[in-house]
Amino acid sequence: MSSVRVRFAPSPTGYLHIGGLRTALFNYLFAKKCGGRFILRIEDTDRTRYVPDALNDIMSSLRWLGIEWDEGPDVPGEYGPYTQSERLALYQKAADDLIMSGKAYRCFCSAERLEEMRAAQKNDPQNQFEGYDGHCRALPKEEADKLLAAETPYVVRLAAPKSGTTVVRDFLRGEVAFENALQDDLVLLKSDGFPTYHLAHVVDDHAMAITHVLRGEEWLSSTPKHVLLFAAFGWTPPLYVHLPVILSPKGGKLSKRDGASNVREFIGMGYLPEAMTNFLALLGWSFDGERSMFTMQELMQEFVLEKIGMASPVFDRAKLDDYNGKYIRMLTDEALAARSKPYLVSAGLMREDDPAALAFLRGIMPLYRERLVLVRDIVQQAGFFFSDTLDYQGGAALIPKKTTREEAAAILAGAERSLAALADFTHAGIESCLRALVDELGLAVRSVFMTLRIALTGSEVSPGLFETMEALGRERCLSRIAAARAALLAGKA
Repeated sequence: MSSVRVRFAPSPTGYLHIGGLRTALFNYLFAKKCGGRFILRIEDTDRTRYVPDALNDIMSSLRWLGIEWDEGPDVPGEYGPYTQSERLALYQKAADDLIMSGKAYRCFCSAERLEEMRAAQKNDPQNQFEGYDGHCRALPKEEADKLLAAETPYVVRLAAPKSGTTVVRDFLRGEVAFENALQDDLVLLKSDGFPTYHLAHVVDDHAMAITHVLRGEEWLSSTPKHVLLFAAFGWTPPLYVHLPVILSPKGGKLSKRDGASNVREFIGMGYLPEAMTNFLALLGWSFDGERSMFTMQELMQEFVLEKIGMASPVFDRAKLDDYNGKYIRMLTDEALAARSKPYLVSAGLMREDDPAALAFLRGIMPLYRERLVLVRDIVQQAGFFFSDTLDYQGGAALIPKKTTREEAAAILAGAERSLAALADFTHAGIESCLRALVDELGLAVRSVFMTLRIALTGSEVSPGLFETMEALGRERCLSRIAAARAALLAGKA
């Protein structure tokens, strides 16, 4: 099985989609399971839709997940180059060879004629075929030579057979037959000299000795065209594995309407690559129907094509969030701090080079490990630790339900006095001190603790109050309580 060679061949016409990442992962796992080679090939022949930074996005997204290619644009190999725009001479020769053998022909039809042809086909209720009508396929050689000599623009089309069937071998579906009468004479080479996807990927799959093609099932209907093209060259096609499409929770193909769809969006939200790997691996594949947690190394050992299902899986964000939370809880304090830091830096709450702040961040990680679903949530949940400017809404925020302004002021004054005198400023000592204050004031526990929580964090929601206060330290706690009292008094005035 070491002769297995698979490729992931994205087009840099946009950022890597989550479905594309799943396809790349399945290719990668299959190659590693078999001891084979995983090739990254960039199919950039669609110049009209080319996005300049898409290539960097594709490569960085794959590496974020932990996918490294054995051959690719930046990893030289014997089958390079691995970017199609650098292989144009190969496609031109392939098209010329097909013309010489009579398996392809030059089509000189203008855009206007093709538009009229399509309109006529669409308006004919008896017509069962929509595609090129073969006008130039029957063009006399003399006329074709004249058009060529006059430098009339042309494309190269495959002379597809018009009778019989073409059989596609698909690993999941077995043999699937397609009627040749319904196959179009597809364009192989465009008038600008660039190949279409159909020609380029067939030539490259053969030239790069690709043995298996794992791709989305939306390509199945195009596969007979590719099999016909392999046959025209006299080459053996690879074994196809058309993966079930990922569905949105509402049905239909996953799209931006369902939230983030590009990988970079998921990275920006703070999903861990370990969680995404585990989640994507189980979208259409299962080990035994029960086990749900895998490392990348374990997936490499266990992944087999036979366990890919035919049913289209649903992209369940709640399940992804659950995985992410589980993997966050598996991180050490140091690792979680390292992954949280970029979000705090981006929010302006930390400097990139601040060892003291990083050490502090490590120290508060136990407060957040059980609370975080996305790593970026650290900004919203722990931002108050890194900024002493809190919004008390003119003091109104400091007065929780069933608490008066006078009671809130008494709570803050009593806490400031008691905490200043507290010798044991640990969470245990702070708890004893504040529970004694509750008894002294004769107020509800909720009123006392909520007023203090808001004064210290600016929010009604935070980790444990006493642990939060210990992490803040005495001086910052007293400073914030004093600021809260001032806001309360100013609001009264």
